[in-house]
Amino acid sequence: MSGPGRRVVVVGGTSGIGRAIAERFAADGAHVIATGASLAETAAAQADAHDAGAPHFEVLDVRDAAAVQAFFAGQESLDVLVNCAGVIRRGAEHDPAVFAEVVDINLNGTMRCCSAARTLLAQTRGAIVNTASMLTFFGGGLVPAYSASKGGIGQLTKSLAIAYAVDGIRVNAVAPGWIATPLTAALQADPARSGPIVARTPLARWGTPQDVADPVFFLASDAARFVTGTILPVDGGYLIS
Repeated sequence: MSGPGRRVVVVGGTSGIGRAIAERFAADGAHVIATGASLAETAAAQADAHDAGAPHFEVLDVRDAAAVQAFFAGQESLDVLVNCAGVIRRGAEHDPAVFAEVVDINLNGTMRCCSAARTLLAQTRGAIVNTASMLTFFGGGLVPAYSASKGGIGQLTKSLAIAYAVDGIRVNAVAPGWIATPLTAALQADPARSGPIVARTPLARWGTPQDVADPVFFLASDAARFVTGTILPVDGGYLIS
């Protein structure tokens, strides 16, 4: 199903890439719920949403299995699930406790949401779009947990695409490159770090959250009806250069 009337959940949709994705679906007339990990996050996002057709924001901690189950059990129907919730803890991820926390949010949280949403999505023959990363393909010396979790997202996406096909559910992922968000603001502002990134990117610029939102919208639409199990780089060519 494409077009107005779709029911969409964007997990981790209060800011950055997730927010742009939620707004892209809302602009198409979908009923969109975007979640954040805390009341502070969702309240700030809701206060910033001035359009009557903007996403509705709700709290969902993807670490809490019972909360995830209850959230999806409370939905009347669902056409699209987009998993964007994630954290990165540069440097600290070599601590096994921090490593476990990052993996629990980024990878286990995605699986919790996919599993809890499966029955709803089977009823609509819906779609899941997960969020991978360039670190799905590369290692990251400062971010072993983030890299491991995003590598896991790639394999999880392929595996669920096979498992959920019997229900008519397509499962894909996008792998964003260097995207200009508040989380990358320090990198953007530092010419010594931003310069090599832009130099390696064939399209010679940082991406925007909207650059990622449109491919997600495509993967969740009928235009991608024969696409499943793919990891789509959205990186300006960074991966191939």
